[in-house]
Amino acid sequence: MKIFMACPAPAGSRSGNCVTAKRWARFFKELGHRVVIRQNYQMDECDVLLALHARKSFPAVARYRRHVPDGPLIVALTGTDLYRDFRRSPQARQAVAAADRLVVLQPQAVEELPAWARPKARIIWQSAVPLRAASSPRKAFEVCVLGHLRPVKDPFRTAQALRLLADDLPIRVTHAGGAISEAAGRRARRLMAADRRYRWLGEVSHTDARRIVARSHLLVVSSHMEGGANAASEAIVAGVPIVSSRIGGIRGLLGDDYPGFFPVGDTRALAGLLARAATDGAFYQDLKTRCIKRAPLLTPARERSAWQTLLAEVAKDIGGFAT
Repeated sequence: MKIFMACPAPAGSRSGNCVTAKRWARFFKELGHRVVIRQNYQMDECDVLLALHARKSFPAVARYRRHVPDGPLIVALTGTDLYRDFRRSPQARQAVAAADRLVVLQPQAVEELPAWARPKARIIWQSAVPLRAASSPRKAFEVCVLGHLRPVKDPFRTAQALRLLADDLPIRVTHAGGAISEAAGRRARRLMAADRRYRWLGEVSHTDARRIVARSHLLVVSSHMEGGANAASEAIVAGVPIVSSRIGGIRGLLGDDYPGFFPVGDTRALAGLLARAATDGAFYQDLKTRCIKRAPLLTPARERSAWQTLLAEVAKDIGGFAT
């Protein structure tokens, strides 16, 4: 079959949406399907339209529904869809209503949907291929932050927490992510100048981001909202534990009882977790063990199989695809 994927990120972008779209396209091709990825739907002939992001891809959803009123439509929901836009955006709600199936990236996301939409939801965990963690001795406790300097990511929270830690604590933070504004870039550079333990690299490739995770002791996710967080999946399969703001997208991934959560925006609580992870071996090992136990959920084979099942389900509902 031919799958049209509407992705709001432009071709060549290093955003999480683009990373996800490319991974899904690879699975579809492995399953024998043809795939087209574009930002906008232009009356392209296809057997199914997959829209990544309900609000941002609404123009593609609306155009597809006008052109093919009964055509199969899958809408994949992001963190901003679930935790902000569905409440505020009529377009996001219309996209959800128009969809035959909804894709969410972790179980907690289903609870965010209204009762009428939940039967359409299917959970597809975001997979990652593990890189071997660095084995050479490291003088510092290495912490990484992956995320563009966008307000929703609360990108400077870890750098601010670092300044609350004792100067002699051997900890270092590496932050990879592009600046979306000159002001954000200036702030990152000021934070580096104020504390040499913080290093901002700017935008890096997906491969380099994975290497940064693999050589770290800990990943920090400080976001206000996440749908599933590619970076968290990368860390888990690499055996790198996570400290995160207590948000639905990560709670669904790690479980409500995970001990590495801090309240959103709470710099002091984050600093306490960083210090504890760096100095308390038993606590650090507990985080690591809990993350490793989640890794079997995040294999590429499992994600590919979930998509195979969903596409077959949609095909059955409409009596098969015209190919």
